[in-house]
Amino acid sequence: MEFHYTVTTDKSIDETVTAVEANLKEHKFGVLWQLDLPAKLQEKGVDSYTTPYRILEVCNPVEAARVLNQNELVGYFLPCKITVYESEGTTKIGLPKPTAMIGLLDDEQLKAIAKDIEGVLIDVLEKSK
Repeated sequence: MEFHYTVTTDKSIDETVTAVEANLKEHKFGVLWQLDLPAKLQEKGVDSYTTPYRILEVCNPVEAARVLNQNELVGYFLPCKITVYESEGTTKIGLPKPTAMIGLLDDEQLKAIAKDIEGVLIDVLEKSK
């Protein structure tokens, strides 16, 4: 099993981020913050990475509380990340699969919750293409 799910789109980085944000809202997820990685690196004096790359930290507060009440170690995996980046001239949208991360805790209840959340986030990526 791959640890990630990634799709491509013909949209620009900004258009894709806007689409992801809108589709997340439909599922009661929100963007906690967004990191423009090349801009942050340049701010820190590193000019060697200029490829457009955004990292969105996303969360559904109800689901976050649900999994944390089950096992506090889940906090190591929260919030969920969605990346929007350019690779070889193509915009990609990806995420680490929640099932891959939660699988490390060996808890069947958490795996079921992670599978549901993963389905929602994959739907968001597909609709954002």
